[in-house]
Order: sequence, then structure tokens, then C-alpha cells
Amino acid sequence: MFRTALRNVLTHKARLLMTVLAVMLGVAFVSGTLVFTDTFGNAYKNKSAKSFDHVSVAIQGDGSSYGSEDSGEAKKPPRLTDAFLKKTQRLPGADSAIGTVSGFTALADKDGKLVGGEWGTTGANYFPGKGGKDPRYDFTKGAAPKSAGDLALDSRTAERTGYKVGDTVRYSTDGPVKKAKISGVFDTEDGSVLAGGSLVVFDDDTARTVLGKTQYDEIDVKAAAGTSETALKSSIEKILPKDTDAVTGAQLSDDQERMIEQSTSSMSQVLLIFAGIALFVGIFIIANTFTMLVAQRTKELALMRAIGASRRQVTRSVLIEAFLVGLVAAVTGFALGIGVAMGLESLMNSAGASLPDGPIVIAPTTIVVALIIGVVVTMLAAWLPGRRAARIPPVAAMNSVHATPAMRGLVVRNTIGSIIVALGAVMLFMDDNYVMAGGAATIMVGVIVLTPLLSRPFIAASAPLLKPFGVTGKLSRLNAVRNPRRTASTAAALMIGLTLITAMTVVATSMSSAINKMAAGSLKADYTVSMANYQPLTPEVREKLDKLPDVEASSPLRTAYGEIDGSYSQISGVDEKAFGKLASLDFTSGSLAGLKGDATLVDKETADKQGLKTGDTVPVKFDDDKTAELKIAGVYEQNEMINGLFTPLAVVDPHLSKITDQQVLVKMKGGTSDKAEDAIVDALGDNPAIKIQDKDAISNEIAGAINLMLNMLYGLLAMAILIAVLGVINTLAMSVFERKHEIGMMRAIGLDRAKVKQMVRLEAVIISLFGAVLGIGLGIFMGWAAGGSISETVKTYSMEIPVGRIMIFLAIAALVGVLAAMWPARSAAKLNPLMAIKSE
Repeated sequence: MFRTALRNVLTHKARLLMTVLAVMLGVAFVSGTLVFTDTFGNAYKNKSAKSFDHVSVAIQGDGSSYGSEDSGEAKKPPRLTDAFLKKTQRLPGADSAIGTVSGFTALADKDGKLVGGEWGTTGANYFPGKGGKDPRYDFTKGAAPKSAGDLALDSRTAERTGYKVGDTVRYSTDGPVKKAKISGVFDTEDGSVLAGGSLVVFDDDTARTVLGKTQYDEIDVKAAAGTSETALKSSIEKILPKDTDAVTGAQLSDDQERMIEQSTSSMSQVLLIFAGIALFVGIFIIANTFTMLVAQRTKELALMRAIGASRRQVTRSVLIEAFLVGLVAAVTGFALGIGVAMGLESLMNSAGASLPDGPIVIAPTTIVVALIIGVVVTMLAAWLPGRRAARIPPVAAMNSVHATPAMRGLVVRNTIGSIIVALGAVMLFMDDNYVMAGGAATIMVGVIVLTPLLSRPFIAASAPLLKPFGVTGKLSRLNAVRNPRRTASTAAALMIGLTLITAMTVVATSMSSAINKMAAGSLKADYTVSMANYQPLTPEVREKLDKLPDVEASSPLRTAYGEIDGSYSQISGVDEKAFGKLASLDFTSGSLAGLKGDATLVDKETADKQGLKTGDTVPVKFDDDKTAELKIAGVYEQNEMINGLFTPLAVVDPHLSKITDQQVLVKMKGGTSDKAEDAIVDALGDNPAIKIQDKDAISNEIAGAINLMLNMLYGLLAMAILIAVLGVINTLAMSVFERKHEIGMMRAIGLDRAKVKQMVRLEAVIISLFGAVLGIGLGIFMGWAAGGSISETVKTYSMEIPVGRIMIFLAIAALVGVLAAMWPARSAAKLNPLMAIKSE
């Protein structure tokens, strides 16, 4: 039976080509993902290990308690001071000790744009340690910064921006723009730089001043020769201040390695989910291919049964063929996956990710997984066709050319499909989101099972559209409905990808619209002014804006935190006189008129949770452990843009360690305009750290993030769509081979080559559009189901169907059908009528 299976594979290698390609692409996706994540995870681990070479023990503080005073939280006493650093340097067994600080620092490029994105630019200190050098930085050009007028850049940022030693640059940390001269360029193993960010280094005193640090974030101690990390840690623990901790360099390296493993694992899981979708789509192609091969070899299989082959041997023969096909596909897919991994690395580097260099890592488990997936998926998909082959009766099948599908099987299939859909529909009405998601997936499975039943009415409905094509249109329709299982399997492969794409598009479009409604309904202000990374602003920003003659009203949002009846909440201080002109609150009771003195506005969720109402007086315990009695002036409906408590600035300010603003709302006398925005930009010194947005810009920013994610998902699902296209090609090619005799007869009675090509193309378009319509319809349904959960938290959410994009999806599906039919149509048209008639 093995020799028979091998002979069949070699004989039908052309017909198995698309199956090999489908499995190969799925395996390539999986192996490429594993190789890529292993490679860059290993590179990051090696680089991060080097960054701890100078650290034997790190002394760390509670970051939530101290560091920058710009956090708006209550002030707590400093721990990692200069005095403690000097004490550490004098410890027995300590070779050197350096203090480190870091924080957001916006650097402008030569065009005045922010370098490194909103989160990617960090400022840090240069601490001259032993020998006057800081071991974190290796200067390749110039020298370390020595005064407030100097700074140094990492080499990647210098190369990216074109800055050189001696150039003057503009930067900002909390609002005001400052200028400094580049004193040097350095290489570093800093994690933010390895991740594609930028690093700006100041001298120690300047760094602590501009970053608002009253103490060091961390003190790194290097052990002297002959002193172990454990011994040094024990010595340090004897002098540790309260709320600080000592961690060995080995532990830091291990923690960093775990973080890298977690991040690469998360990325790998996401990619593998989409690889799984691609492989799932491939199962339909494999099953279709082996089903058609079995049908075309009915006489051969019957003869094998007649001469003594058992049912088990026939099934085994088909599974051996699947094993050989899967093995070839797995090996080629694994080799292609290595290329995919290298391509992903190049793509991310070109996108500015700046991945660290390192050798390609091919783990033994990756090889095993690739081989197992390729072989197992193929054999599983071929198991059912193998069982059908075993059921071919030796005598009854001897005179038939092709096995006819049993109607009883379709009745059973339709019954099972209906039950699955009904079960999924029931799950959709449960309160649990996970159960609802499971219900949506269950309905998709049920529809896949029901596709043979659904194919007949759809294809019948296409008759008017095919009428202009005459006899070829009618023949293509009849061919498509001839074998419902085959049409269903081919269409289902395309349906799965389009279902997911449509569902995500519906949700993304609806969410973008909800954000637009939210921005328009919540804000009266023309502009919001904030730091690019949403860190606190200095009050100087509002003072400068108020000096502009065209500013009608402005108010900061000054954030504090406190407890209300045991519940932790955000408390925003606002200018009570201007706030009504800048924000639109939907009050359920009370009004803005009462916001004065010790009054507050409370969102409805907090009010309902605490049992509060307008007129109540509520004690608020701030983070500085002081309590204020606030009278509720109104209760309003919250949303993602406006929520929490609002109270006059005079209530919040006494409880802050340093006065800073989260953002500033601005209303201009003439509304939004280029002139008004330019005036704000000029007043703030064309600051790269500050983001100035009107309502459209806020909506566009969020919509841009949604569209970016959507486009990434489109790209990840493209592999599933490609495999589905291969399925259409495969089905048509094998169908043409199966119908050689029939096509020869049609050619003999006058159907020319052009008409034959048209017939095959139309059949492909019908199948593709059937899959597309099913996928789009199911995707809209899933989008509706997901919207029910989203609307509970996003009140402005309502489902919107992106008609334009859906029409594009349908057009692409039709184009897929035309392109997929090119090779099968040419093969059909080239058939010699006489030879085809002679064939069985």
C-alpha cells in the first residue's frame, strides 16, 4: 500500500501542487513566527545582559513614592540622596557607585518635529564614576556633557536626525523650550534605544534639574575584585533607607530576560493565532483535493477492493499520500519560514524599530513543530476523504466514472449545522463576554457546516446576473451547483477570512464614529494643549496662553487623587469660571452654576456606586492624608473623555506637592483656524514636546490608531485569503480535469475556446462571490454582536456598516475569481476535443 500511495502522489503531483502550497504557506507562517521571535528575543537578551555589566547591586526606591515631583502626588521624603550615594561609595567591597535618573525629554529634529515619537525619547544623566567615566555610555565622537548648555545623543538618533557634534538642538521636558549644544555622540546598550527610541544625556546636575528629580531613581554599585554580588548586597542592606530595596545585577538580568520572554511570547501568540487561521483555511483545500482525487479514482479504488484490499488498507493508502504531501509541504514551508523571519526583521528595521543585531536562531522545537503541523494538518484533513474511499463498494463502483455525493449525508450535515447555529445564537444572548465570543465562533462553525445548503439558493439567485452571458452563464451556474460539498468547501475557505475582516472593519468604523460623537459632544474648547506623552505640564503654559488677545477662555485640568467613601478616584481641578465655556457635561441633576467654593461635580457611575446625589456633602481624603468636605453641585453622565470629579483649583492645589497641569483647554474668540493654531504654537515657542489638538485632531489621532491596527490585522489575514485563492484555483483545475470528457463534447458541438474560458471564469466568480457574501454577512452579524458589549461602556457607540469598504471587498472577491480561473480556464480551452471525448 505504501508503494501504491507513493505512485499515486507522483502520478497526481500537479493536482496536489495547490495542497502543498497551502500547507507550505501555513507552516511558513508558523515557523517564521517562531524563528523571528526566538531570534530577536535572543538578541535582546544578549544586549540587555551587557547593559548590566557595570551593576553588581542596584539600589531601587519605590517609584510611586519618589522620583519626579511632577506626578501631582503627595510629597514624600527623598531616600536616594547624594549623601546616601557617598555613603554607598565608601562601603567595604564597593568599587564604585553611580546615581541614575531618567525621564521624558522631547527632542526636536531639524524640521522642528518630535524625534522618537510621543513615547520614545528619554533623557538621562551622565554620572562621572571611577576614572571620570560613566560605564553606561561609550562616546564615539566628542565628549560627555559638562554644563547646562550641553547634551549628548545616542549614535542611532544622531544618524537618524543628521545632528553632529557642535550643532544646537531644541528640547523640552515639561513645557518651556530649552536649547543646548551637542557635546558628543555615544553608543549604548540602553533598552529604550534598542527598542527604537532616542536617548538624550545631560550632566548630572542639569539632568536632575530639567527632569524635576529631587533624588536618584537608582544607585548602581559595582563590586570590587574578590567581592561577590551576594556579599556586597548584604553590606548594602545594612544601610538601606526605608522603602528601598537592593537587587543583584544577576537578578536584574534575569528579570529583564523574563520581561523579554513575556513580550516575545505575546507577539508570538498573536502571530500564531493568525497562522492557525491560515492553516484552518488550508484544511478545506486539503479535504477538497483528496475528496476530488478519491472521486476521480473510483474505479481504481474499487478494483483494489475487488482484488482483496480491505477498507482499512484503502484508508491507510489515502493517509500515506497525505503524510507524504504534508512532509514535503512542511520541509519546504520550514525553509520558507526562515526567509519569512528574515523578511520580518528587515521590515521592522525599515519601519524604525531598530532591532538589535544577532544570528538567526533556529530552535530544535521549531523544526519539530513545523514538521508536526504540516503532517498532522494534512492527514487530519485527508482522514474523512480516506474513510469515504474505503466505503466504495467493489462491484457497484466498477462501472461508474465518478462517485456521486450521497444526499443522506447532506441531510445529516444540514441538521447538525442548524443545531450548531441555534446553539451559537443562544450563547450570544448570555451576559458573559467570553460566552458571547464563543457563541459568535460557534455560529461561524455552523454556517461553515451549512454552506452546501446555502449554496443552492445563492447560485440560483445569480441566474439573472449570468443571463447576459448566454449559454456559458447557464453552464457555469449549473457546474457550480453540481457538487454542493465541493462548492461549499471552496467558498468556506474564502468566507472565513472575509468574516473576520468584515467584523473588524465594522467594529473599527463604528468605534471611530463613536469617538467623533464623543469629542463633538463633550468639548466646547477649540483646542486642548498637553505634553506629547501626556505627562504633566508646567503652569507656565496656561499663563502664556492667557496673554494671547484671541483667547476667550482657558482652564487647566489639574489632577489629584483621593478616596471617596473608600473608593479611589481621580479629582480634576478646573477654573470654575471658564469651565462652562470649555466642556459640555450632560447633567442628570444639578448644574455647573454650583461649581464654586468647596463644591464638586461627580460622574453618575461614582454617584450610583457610592449612593451620592446633588446637595450631599462628601469627605474626600487626598493622597497627602488630608481630608476636605466637598458639596456635590451636580451629577453628570461620564464618558472616556470626561469622567471623575471636577472641583475648583483652589480645592486641589493645597494637596499637590508641585503644581502641574495634565492639559489646558482653550477657547478662541474666532474658533479654530490656522491663524489661531499658529498663534498658540508661537506663544509656546514652537515646542516639540507640546501637542496642540482641536476636536478633529483628537478624533483623527484615535481613528488613526484604530486604522493602523486594522491594517495590521488585514496584513495578518492576507495569508488566509491567499490560501483561499489557491483553493479556488485547485478546485477549478481539478474540476476541469474531472470534466475533460464533457468539455470535449461541448467543444465538438461548437463551443469555442473563448466560451470555454468564459464558462470557467464565471464559475470561479460565482464561487468567490458566494464565499464573499457569506463572509461579509456573517462578519456584519459578528460586528453587531461585538457592538452590544462595546456599547455598554462606550455610550456613543452605534453600529455603522462601511458600505464603501464592503463594496471593495466584493469587487476584490470577484477579481479573485477571475485571477484564480486564469490557469484552469486556459487548461480547459487547450483541451483537444477528440482526445477529451476518448478519455474516461
